Order: sequence, then structure tokens, then C-alpha cells
Amino acid sequence: MNTTDKTSDATRAGVEFDDPYGIIEDELRYQDGFDPDAEIEPDPDYAATLAPDPATQRRERVGPTGRPMPRFPVPRPPVEHGPARIIAMCNQKGGVGKTTSTINLGAALAEYGQKVLLVDFDPQGALSVGLGVNPMELDRTVYNLLMHRGVNVEDVLLKTVTPGMDLLPSNIDLSAAEVQLVTEVARESALARTLKPVMHDYDFIIIDCQPSLGLLTVNALTAAHSVIVPLECEFFALRGVALLTETIEKVRERLNPELELDGILATMYDARTVHGREVLARVVQAFGPQVFHTVIGRTVRFPETTVAGEPITSYASASVGAAAYRQLAREVLVRCHAG
Repeated sequence: MNTTDKTSDATRAGVEFDDPYGIIEDELRYQDGFDPDAEIEPDPDYAATLAPDPATQRRERVGPTGRPMPRFPVPRPPVEHGPARIIAMCNQKGGVGKTTSTINLGAALAEYGQKVLLVDFDPQGALSVGLGVNPMELDRTVYNLLMHRGVNVEDVLLKTVTPGMDLLPSNIDLSAAEVQLVTEVARESALARTLKPVMHDYDFIIIDCQPSLGLLTVNALTAAHSVIVPLECEFFALRGVALLTETIEKVRERLNPELELDGILATMYDARTVHGREVLARVVQAFGPQVFHTVIGRTVRFPETTVAGEPITSYASASVGAAAYRQLAREVLVRCHAG
């Protein structure tokens, strides 16, 4: 099957081609299932982790979650920017893909013309490292924004390799803030006050939370409009979701009535294992429409991007991993618009 045939099929199916970034073919491959007969198939081993039966998925238009896969349109770049929607990328379990999803969702949104600010709110500084920043060489970080008067966002802000995406970095100093904030008035709202001056400069502010439910995470939830919960497709990852949703509900009731759950994002998925399929099915059964249609599979590309210090959308632009995060960006935009 050549590209012309695929384009003709998609056109007959009613797809509107508005593709300023030249990535529509990758996205159609992702949305329509993975075609093993395609002449150009990015990262075929990774494709198999999401679609063990690509012919059936393509024919029935069923996504990895077992639900019909909607088409998320390629958005036009916004005419003007702001005010920002603040999203907390949160899960108290570590190693579930929070930082990877923060970087790549932010980069995909920026690729679609959105202005994005990433906030590294983890003392480990993994988000900063993943964007090529050495946290130990920083003179000012998010910690200084929270704890020192006279320090503003512009003093800490760093540009990333992705046009339209900025970073507020972090390092181990932030761990002291959790102790020092205890004696502060309105301690849960410290981050919200910090971000307020730049709300109209960005379309999205994405906060990479630390793997705990401590005061820093409560600050992120208090500042946020919504939460995305990355969930590794492993049994032990399921156990903490109930505690996390309970914390989100408490913050909504006591501190931030506007807080809502954007969705559960399945990560590190491998459909070639029975366990992976069973865990994803249980997540969909438990949370229903709150589970994103987009599923992020396992691939060596993601650790490689960390070493390279850039998002997968630029490091391996033609990979299915990049297409997955582009689809996630479009799904997030659709959910935000619907809300």
C-alpha cells in the first residue's frame, strides 16, 4: 500500500487534511491501527506493543482500550495565547511515566502552536534532566520562587529546545520547601500564587509532581485546573489509584473546587503480554470514559530521549511513540474544549 492509496482511503472516510506540521500520515497510522503491509512503518516492534492484531483494529476501528477509537482533529494554532490551563501530572507511585509524559505532552502541544510552560515540582529534578538541564548547576529554581521574596518567574525561566515550550527547573533544594512551607500562611496555595503572574502568557502549564502525596503535591493540585494520572500497566500500579483519587477529592472539597480529573493515561503498555492486557482492561472497567483512548507503549526510544535531553517528537519524530503523544495532545485539547 502506498501513501497515495492510504490518503485516498482516509479521504473517502471523511478525514479533513489540515496538516501544517507534515505528520498526518503518522497520526492516521496510529488512529487506524498499525498496518503490517505498509511500505513505511515507523518502529514496527513498538507498534506491536499497542496492536497485536492490527488488521482487526484497522477493520473495527477499536483502540488499545477496547473502545471505538475516535478521530481527534489536528488543531489549528491559536490566534492568541492564555489564560493557561494548569494540569498536574500526578501519581504517588514512582516510575509510571509522569516525567516522560510531561515532557512529550508539552512538546506535542507546542508543536500544535500552543504556548507551554513545564514546571519541575520534584526535588529529584528529573524533568529538568530530561530537557538537558543539569539541576546541580542552577542558581535559581522553583524553590527560590516559592520561598524567596523578590524572585519572579522570569528570573528562573529557561527556554527549551522545543519552540514555544519553557521550563521552570528544580533541584534538591525543593525538598527543603516541604518543611519550610509548614509554617507559612496559606501554605497549600504557594505554587498557585507563584504561577498567577504568567497565567496569560501560556496556553498550558503542566506540573510534574513528585511521587508522593505530601505538601508539594497538594500545592500542585491546589494550583491546577485538572489532573492527568499516568498509570503503568502493572498490577501494583493499580493499588495506589484509589488513594490518589481520594486525595484529589479532598483537595477539591477543601482547597480547589475547580479541580477535575482529565483522565487516566495508560503507560508502559505491552499488548503482547496477557498481564498488560488484563491490567488495561481492569483500568477501563473501573474508570470508564475517564481513561484516555491514547495508550503509551513501551519502547527504548523514551530512555534514549532522556539521554539526548529532548522530547521524542523531535528526537524520533517518525516513531509511533511520537505519534502517540501527538494524539494525546489532540485528545487533551478535545477534552479541554468539551469541558
